[in-house]
Amino acid sequence: MALAGRRDGPLMLRSGGGGKPLSRGSRIAVAVAVGIGLGCICAFLYPDGLFRPSASALQWSRNVDSTACESSGQVTNLKSKLASLERKNAELRRQNDELSMKLQLAGQGKDETLYKAGPFGTVKALRTNPTLIPDESVNPRLAKILEEVAVKKELIVALANSNVREMLEVWFTNIKRVGIPNFLVVALDDNIESFCKSKGVPVYRRDPDEGIDNIAKTGGNHAVSGLKFRVLREFLQLGYSILLSDIDIIFLRNPFDHLYRDSDVESMSDGHNNMTAYGFNDVFDEPSMGWARYAHTMRIWVYNSGFFYIRPTIPSIELLDRVAYRLSHEKAWDQAVFNEELFIPSRPGYEGLHASRRTMDIYLFMNSKVLFKTVRKDAQLKKLKPVIVHLNYHPDKLDRMKAVVEFYVNGKQDALQRFPDGSE
Repeated sequence: MALAGRRDGPLMLRSGGGGKPLSRGSRIAVAVAVGIGLGCICAFLYPDGLFRPSASALQWSRNVDSTACESSGQVTNLKSKLASLERKNAELRRQNDELSMKLQLAGQGKDETLYKAGPFGTVKALRTNPTLIPDESVNPRLAKILEEVAVKKELIVALANSNVREMLEVWFTNIKRVGIPNFLVVALDDNIESFCKSKGVPVYRRDPDEGIDNIAKTGGNHAVSGLKFRVLREFLQLGYSILLSDIDIIFLRNPFDHLYRDSDVESMSDGHNNMTAYGFNDVFDEPSMGWARYAHTMRIWVYNSGFFYIRPTIPSIELLDRVAYRLSHEKAWDQAVFNEELFIPSRPGYEGLHASRRTMDIYLFMNSKVLFKTVRKDAQLKKLKPVIVHLNYHPDKLDRMKAVVEFYVNGKQDALQRFPDGSE
């Protein structure tokens, strides 16, 4: 057959017209030569290559390279823009506060109505006065301290001199135990300043002031208590809300978790039950009036001037000024003056203070009358853990402070039993 002589395998190259087959080395040399020749022809005809990338692909590649090179610069630029926006935002907030205050001041003493009343049952008066515009020029040194100590522009403040050093240590030891970071002692003498520093307690020593220093160094509890209304003014002017605390107080929980912040003053009460603390209709009986013998009165027990939260507002500043002025010109108890200025209304010849106020929960912010006369004798109330206990009703303060710690912190159930209800 015609195909009988065909061989399987690679094509055999021959030299000439049917001569002798090329050797293996000669075939390789010919193949290389042919390849080089074809390569030269392709290089001449297609200088950019047979598979040239599209324009869009080239552009994408260049963009990727550019992005990689510029990424760090863009991040820096974005950070700079963010910082600039934050500054502008802070400035806008400041301007808004300033305009709100100007609007408030402009409306004082005018009969103009700024708002229209809504439908029946929907009308609500403004509850919260705007905060002051902070003025750091009032006391730059204090401003720096407060910036480091305060949390969300709030802190606990207590005034103390060497007469109450032992109670002060119990006071700040329990604050630390609860984990409250934002508190400050206003030292009224050098010894207390050194003592606080040695214990790692934030402390502020005021600049010398003869009028204040004479009372601060030698005054008793009531005299020192009256100073706080003058000292606190600078704190409010700097834009900080202050939780003023006497040092005969045991902190058991963080009080900032239990504030409403909707009033100029939020104070604990000297009341010992719901009626006395929150107010009640007290009927006065005068038999000689016959048919009109019963006169209805409203009563509320006073706020405790040893523990209150005060916001940096115009009414708050006015309250401090009024109380401080009266205490410097009258022989009076600071707590009585504090409450008179808060509660006595305007009348002919007198303009009352237009400040909003809120009474704290008496079982969370507990005075010592509530504790020793009621709570310790009630199985259910004893299970409640208050935020603070103020030993304001009793003279043996230090012993009762330690007993409160034993009862609420160390779980000693009979720690309060040895004390009488009162001070007898």
